[in-house]
Amino acid sequence: HEREHDRKISELAAKHREEMEKLRAELKEEQRHLLDEVRQQMAATHRAEHEQAQLQSQTLHSLELEALRLTLNNMHTSQLELTQSNLRKEKETALMELREILNDKRAQEVAILQSCHQLEREKIKEQCLKEKEDL
Repeated sequence: HEREHDRKISELAAKHREEMEKLRAELKEEQRHLLDEVRQQMAATHRAEHEQAQLQSQTLHSLELEALRLTLNNMHTSQLELTQSNLRKEKETALMELREILNDKRAQEVAILQSCHQLEREKIKEQCLKEKEDL
C-alpha cells in the first residue's frame, strides 16, 4: 500500500514536472512572441518618429526658405524705392539746373535783343536826323 502510494506520488511528481516544463515552454514562447511584438512596435514607433522628425525638419526648412525669400523681397523692394527716390532727386536737380541755364540764356538773349533794338533805334534816329537835314 505504501509502495502504491509512493508510486502515485512519483507519478504525480513526474506529471507535475512535465506540466511545469510544458508551462515553462509555453511561457517562454509567449514571452518571445510578446518580445517580438514589442520590438516590432518599437521599430514602427521609431520609424514614425523619424518620419515625423523629417517632416518637421522639412517644414522648418520650408519656413526658413520662405522667411529668407520674404526678407530678400523686402530688401529688394526697399532698394528699388531708394533707387527711385535718388533718381527722382537727380531728375529734379537736373531740371532745376536746366531751368537756371535756360533762364540765363534767355536773359542773355533779351539783353542782346535789347542792345540790338537800341542800336537799331539809334540808327533809325540818325537816319531820321540825316533825312531831316537833307530835307
